[in-house]
Amino acid sequence: MPPNHQKKDAPLPSARGIRRACNKELYRTVKRLKVYIPEDAIREGETLYYRKVVGNLIWIHENRSNRKLLCDWWDETVRAELAELWKVDEDHLGKAFRDAFGG
Repeated sequence: MPPNHQKKDAPLPSARGIRRACNKELYRTVKRLKVYIPEDAIREGETLYYRKVVGNLIWIHENRSNRKLLCDWWDETVRAELAELWKVDEDHLGKAFRDAFGG
């Protein structure tokens, strides 16, 4: 690559930024579920989601502009455990997340 053309890649987000994004995405998902979920279960779900994101941070960061691919990852990695934790239907949860996340 010529010296004038530096790779314009965004830095990895901070832990605080990741946590806030995860909380916001799950908040929007819960609103679309239209089902009551206890506050402690929501906090556990946020922690679960945060850990999964941090565990796959490099891949998620590289694919940050492909929301459909990120939603597919969420369906494979997070949806089943979160549905069990929140005691909701997996398919309904997946649709609510896609609607909230935009994928």
